[in-house]
Amino acid sequence: MMLKHSRLLLLSLFLLLTGCSNLLVGDKPPPFYIVIDGIEYETKLGSYCWTDNGNGICSDVSGVLDLLENEPPISVKPNETIQFKLELKPSVVSLAQVEQNNKEIEVPIINNEIKAPADKGIYYYAYSCWWMDKKEKDTSLGDAYYAFAIEVE
Repeated sequence: MMLKHSRLLLLSLFLLLTGCSNLLVGDKPPPFYIVIDGIEYETKLGSYCWTDNGNGICSDVSGVLDLLENEPPISVKPNETIQFKLELKPSVVSLAQVEQNNKEIEVPIINNEIKAPADKGIYYYAYSCWWMDKKEKDTSLGDAYYAFAIEVE
């Protein structure tokens, strides 16, 4: 009788775990790319919190400007389309342009893309995203920000 209950318990646990489609995979968020004229550029992963199979981990790193200090900006044309590519679709996203004084300006994302600024210069961005639990309201399974810089030439 005990063996039968153990099997039933294991089967129930297996079905519960495999039935949860909102579990995140891996020990950190997936890579995030910006796509310019068909070419993918990987961005820098900043701070994040991530849950993988019930285990949570958080990593706190420097801000956008420090994170990109030794990274060359990606060259773009004025008003060029910049697309976003992230294999694991987040529930919520936001984009901020970060100025030298760390002031942030929100940038609207339309159809998973933005337009580069019209004026020449180097621009720094923080792409923030959250993967929310589909069953538990207001519960995040993971969040991250990614940093990248572009140079409008």
